[in-house]
Amino acid sequence: MGYTITEKILKDHASGVKNIAPGDFIMAKVDFCFGNDITAPIAISEFKKLGKKGVFNKNAVGLIPDHFLPAKDIMSANQAKILKDFAKEYSITNYFELGQMGVEHALLPERALVLPGDVIIGADSHTCTHGALGAFATGVGSTDLAYVMAFGECWFRVPETIKIIFKGKLKKWVGGKDLILHVLKDLGVSGAAYKTFEFTGSTISSLSMDDRFSMCNMAIEGGAKNGIIAPDKITQEYVKKAIKKYKPFRKRFKLYESDKDAKYADVREYNVSKLEPLVAAPHLPSNVQSIADAKGIKVDQVVIGSCTNGRLSDLKQAAAVLRNRKINTDTRLIVIPATPAIYAEAVKLGYAEIFVKAGGVFCTPTCGPCLGGHMGILAEGEIAIATTNRNFVGRMGHPKSFIYLANPAIAAASAVKGKIAHPSDL
Repeated sequence: MGYTITEKILKDHASGVKNIAPGDFIMAKVDFCFGNDITAPIAISEFKKLGKKGVFNKNAVGLIPDHFLPAKDIMSANQAKILKDFAKEYSITNYFELGQMGVEHALLPERALVLPGDVIIGADSHTCTHGALGAFATGVGSTDLAYVMAFGECWFRVPETIKIIFKGKLKKWVGGKDLILHVLKDLGVSGAAYKTFEFTGSTISSLSMDDRFSMCNMAIEGGAKNGIIAPDKITQEYVKKAIKKYKPFRKRFKLYESDKDAKYADVREYNVSKLEPLVAAPHLPSNVQSIADAKGIKVDQVVIGSCTNGRLSDLKQAAAVLRNRKINTDTRLIVIPATPAIYAEAVKLGYAEIFVKAGGVFCTPTCGPCLGGHMGILAEGEIAIATTNRNFVGRMGHPKSFIYLANPAIAAASAVKGKIAHPSDL
């Protein structure tokens, strides 16, 4: 019987399991787990109730205070301090203080702390991002994180898999963000509930890692348990480069791929050669329309960043649009690189100067406005276009504000025009 890539990884991590099938409940070994300044404090509190003298592996626990740092108020400062104190008390090696801290789903793969073939859990729904490496990665609650920190394993129900095949060469200004929005438009926000999105096809084979991370990041927006892409040469080059640079505690990894006779709950095939940039309108990521239909909607704020599109290639794309241009005087532009390394490289390459000269602000790495945290809260009636992953009611501030989701090129063009626009409109 053939297995999907997700089934193979879970089978190999499950103790005493010879065969596996969707719907089975298993206990699986976890290779790396992590939490942030919202979710980890709860996990730490529950962990201490267990009476354990230490975590299962001090190198395999990550604590990343990325949501509210630099601390926006006393409460957020206290939340971050809980992580710092716990890391010191239990000798956690992968605690990231301000200056080293980045958005967790960009920071961890950048530093090769999550690897192909891993089982990865994080107390954050967008943990599915790391499936771009060919790993099983999924979000859990804080109590599950507490258990994993103590015992190094977690229970799972083996998910069914939906195979998504993309064919065709993408047009300019179209990328991974548009591909996942295309899927969400077709399947909706619950079309893959507790299932795996397995992305494959010739289009995927030519995508950069940054685009792959964007796609897997938003698998959860379709209700999926995880998103995953089989590792290839592009994956291996990315991982080996990260291992060489950061010398993580693990250097070995395993490459998996689905069997030819694997069984799928559904198979969807898309020819995306004619796909135009897409925009998700309020108030669901699945409320997707073409850029042609969204053009002309006035925007008060543009946000480029987050765990979805805050990587270097995203900033490069936005900078290409904004070079030698000014943003609309009625629009504010906020650009947030996802990690310190991306920040430094964006400065070195001149992207930061482009953003500032255009009239925007270039901020320290943080999740910030994505979840309505800080550094970009919307007022009543305001409209934003963002490269983030969710546009729910009140997600970025006032419940009577509105969020449109798009790729970095569309966001940058919209900042210049003061309304949703395509780079070709400039």
